[in-house]
Amino acid sequence: MSTIKELQDFSTQVRRDILRMIHAVNSGHPGGALGCTEFLTVLYQDVMDYSTDFKMDGDGEDLFFLSNGHISAALYSVLARSGFFPVEELATFRKLNSRLQGHPTTHDGLPGIRISSGSLGQGLSVGIGAAEAKKLNGDDHLIYTLHGDGELEEGQIWEAAMYAAGKKIDNLIATVDYNKKQIDGPTDVVMPLGDLRAKFEAFGWIVIDVEKGNDIKSIIEGLNEAKAETLKGKPVCMLLHTEMGNGVDFMMHTHAWHGKAPNDEQLDLALKQNPETLGDY
Repeated sequence: MSTIKELQDFSTQVRRDILRMIHAVNSGHPGGALGCTEFLTVLYQDVMDYSTDFKMDGDGEDLFFLSNGHISAALYSVLARSGFFPVEELATFRKLNSRLQGHPTTHDGLPGIRISSGSLGQGLSVGIGAAEAKKLNGDDHLIYTLHGDGELEEGQIWEAAMYAAGKKIDNLIATVDYNKKQIDGPTDVVMPLGDLRAKFEAFGWIVIDVEKGNDIKSIIEGLNEAKAETLKGKPVCMLLHTEMGNGVDFMMHTHAWHGKAPNDEQLDLALKQNPETLGDY
């Protein structure tokens, strides 16, 4: 188990990685990646039971599926710094022939990546399939998925949500990055989501709200509460109230940095707000 300080230091370094990776190629999605940094840190450094001796079938371990694949920079950094592949490989992000594509892919065999997730809306269906496989195999480990709130505009999400409840997929925790922003503006303007708690509950899910979605302690408590609700006959949804661009003051409270890379001056300002903790790649 890591201390709060260790998890904070880890997430700070992940933010640096995200910023440097996206700046280096002038391409990527820093907003959502920065907003989910603490969640992915806690998931891989404190909560999930997994092996870095990566095997695609994932037998005997918890599995994570990133559905909103455009925040790949955050996942790549967390995977590398958790021991799945060399940290130095982060320098190849989005470059020709790199295993670290802008949206995760499986054909190059990058450890830690089990699905390609460029198209939104598919991760919950995959997670449900993996959860059913766990049950069939007598494996009591859990499945975790992550989704953008804008991604919930995809109809496949709600088909999968209906199926998960109907089939009692109770070894699944689906987290929604609830930052209320997407590439074209606030979700309430682009496509109002309404009361997400009420919607998931109406679909037959158990719902956990984490109001401080960028606070390490709150995320740990939320995930532990979610785990305690598994195996009770219902799937579990965690609504993680995050801030897009968290940790960089000029990227926060706006959707403008959903898919925009920082220039040299902006990178310098952002890195000064996130001092190196574990060593840059």
